[in-house]
Amino acid sequence: MKRDEKNLLSRRKILDSAFQEFGGQGYGLSSVNTICNAGKISKGILYHYFKDKDELYLACIKEMFDNLTSHLREQLSNVSETKEARLERYFSARLVFFRANPLYHKLFCDVVIAPPPHLADAICKIKTEFDNLNITVLTELLQTVKLRADITMEMVVDTFRLYQDFINARYQMETNKEIGIEKHEQTCKRALSVLLYGVIERDGN
Repeated sequence: MKRDEKNLLSRRKILDSAFQEFGGQGYGLSSVNTICNAGKISKGILYHYFKDKDELYLACIKEMFDNLTSHLREQLSNVSETKEARLERYFSARLVFFRANPLYHKLFCDVVIAPPPHLADAICKIKTEFDNLNITVLTELLQTVKLRADITMEMVVDTFRLYQDFINARYQMETNKEIGIEKHEQTCKRALSVLLYGVIERDGN
């Protein structure tokens, strides 16, 4: 086996074990010792590839956001649909991704709601492309409709972020094991629908 291939396999083994630990326990309760023991990895090997727990955590976060963003871009590319259908495609693509990668989902909710404070800036940079994609999807939809005179596009985007933060936080605090990925994603979609279309039927509409 070539050296480069061996390095890639070793790094992959570390990341796989780290995803299990971070995805299951979150950053605060995770430890390098557990990652090493669970993956049958020596500390020397781990520290050869990653300086410390923080660097390993950020590597997992980057892989998760890179893969999620790439998946969403692929699913949303070259598609001519109504705004409702495009929105449905976006959330369906998210659900497919997280269903296939359940540890990613737990990590995703952890990092968007309560990132380790000392890593917040680094995480913000890592998820820039994902954030920009979300804003693009929402603004493209908003450009096809007429907003109220006292509402700006920026206000809608900021409000949706507040909705998302609340939903993700509730998911994190939920102890009922029946609250799964599907329900979380459906709640996100419902929140956006309420934000965009309201809840009150107006006279004359």
